[in-house]
Amino acid sequence: MIYFYDSPLGPISYEWDGERCLHIWLDESADDKALNNDPVSDWFDAYFSRQSLSLPPLAEPASDFQAIMREGLVKVPAGEVRTYGELAKELHTSARAMGQALGANPLPILIPCHRVIAADGLGGFACGLEWKKRLLKFERGF
Repeated sequence: MIYFYDSPLGPISYEWDGERCLHIWLDESADDKALNNDPVSDWFDAYFSRQSLSLPPLAEPASDFQAIMREGLVKVPAGEVRTYGELAKELHTSARAMGQALGANPLPILIPCHRVIAADGLGGFACGLEWKKRLLKFERGF
């Protein structure tokens, strides 16, 4: 089922099947959706309160590469960034492959693809650059 979370940065919708989070959408104009008390909303509460909480159960990665990418991304601390090239080097892949995998991430924020930037600027973000800017600014405490 699709649930709604009213974050201080904007509306967030997520799909929770009762056992794991399947998808997250950073919606500029989320429809009126159901609210839920589940591990995903608990994690968002902690995140937006600048507290730490283990990730909720997540959908399985779509590929082995996606699994490796997830492991690399969750190691990047909040408030820090890595370039596509730096992360690609850490994960023994190419920056282009990394960018494509990040663009296909169905779990933004939980799997923090917003913490990856281009060597010469912000780079892209499937949820829009405004969301990326908001998330990075929030994590840096400004």
